[in-house]
Amino acid sequence: MTFLKDHSAGYLANQLARLFAEGLQERIQALGITTGQFPALLALWEKDGLTQAELVRATDVEQATMAATLKRMERDGLVRRKPHPDDSRAQQVFLTERAKQIRQLAYTAADEQNGAALADFSPGEVEQFLHLMRKAITTMREQNKRSS
Repeated sequence: MTFLKDHSAGYLANQLARLFAEGLQERIQALGITTGQFPALLALWEKDGLTQAELVRATDVEQATMAATLKRMERDGLVRRKPHPDDSRAQQVFLTERAKQIRQLAYTAADEQNGAALADFSPGEVEQFLHLMRKAITTMREQNKRSS
């Protein structure tokens, strides 16, 4: 059997993710953030004060990756950590004023990147594309749960 990369969902998804990340990075670098920090920022912009474990669940990133990301974000003045009031083993992660101030600019950058990537799609195609991506993500999450 011959492997045809242009007919492989995994290969194409990887290419798409890489190109999205490159385009987004160009748009957000002036804000002093990276695409690696973006998922944590999105989660914290939705609900500030999450623990590291909650951020791991919210972003689907590995624990070690999140720990390193938060360390860099703290160094870069985007977040600060405080002891959790109810769990002495946990810390809550809070956005700094700097991170709060760039929220709308970051959202705009993401919207611009999405718009650029999907510019040749009709509105119906965009909705169908997003629906199919969400469906594939849900399917893979369920498969991963069963195999864990």
